[in-house]
Amino acid sequence: MYLPFYLELCHGKKHWSKVEYLHETVKNSNIIIKGQHSYYSDCWDQGFEASVVRYLYGDEESLKWEPLWHIDQLYIGDYVCIGAEAVILMGGNHTHRADWFSLYPFMETIIDAYQSKGDTHIHDSAWIGMRAMIMPCITIGEGAIVAAGSIVTKDVEPYAIVGGSPAQLVKYRFPPEIIQQLLALHIYDWAPEKFQALRPFLTQNNIEALIEAEKHYSL
Repeated sequence: MYLPFYLELCHGKKHWSKVEYLHETVKNSNIIIKGQHSYYSDCWDQGFEASVVRYLYGDEESLKWEPLWHIDQLYIGDYVCIGAEAVILMGGNHTHRADWFSLYPFMETIIDAYQSKGDTHIHDSAWIGMRAMIMPCITIGEGAIVAAGSIVTKDVEPYAIVGGSPAQLVKYRFPPEIIQQLLALHIYDWAPEKFQALRPFLTQNNIEALIEAEKHYSL
């Protein structure tokens, strides 16, 4: 007799096996999502926009204000995996001038105090580990891995693995010549039909087989 009630309680319940697909949930027009496969592991917090993206104009509250400066943009590629409790810092709080005597953001000089950092780019198939922090105006390259708990203060090259605070290069996932071949294929710009057909060649590490399959698909 208690089973229907139990099922009702479990419906919609967050769990680490479930993810939030960003194209379905993101409403902020300053967050640009490519494709329909990037996700955030939202089990332990309020979700991507509320918990991961910090200080970005365009949420429900900040839309009540008239923006006083250019708004930095967040670009997220396709097939991006963002681990639980990661943080992406954006431009809305950069009103602490290190070159002024006082760091305090006094309202009468708030416009002069603001210093834009620039847009943030997380490219296709990158993996951001749990509790990693991405500082403003960072580019994470295609296929890069940011280790859990890292603080990223400079750009990460494609197919690199970085870790630590500040994040440093650990190694590259593949030799340089293979990375160049992967980038030249523009895998994440393929049409959905092509991507689906060649996906078996993406879930292994035989570059010759992948290139050969792609060449024959294009014929």
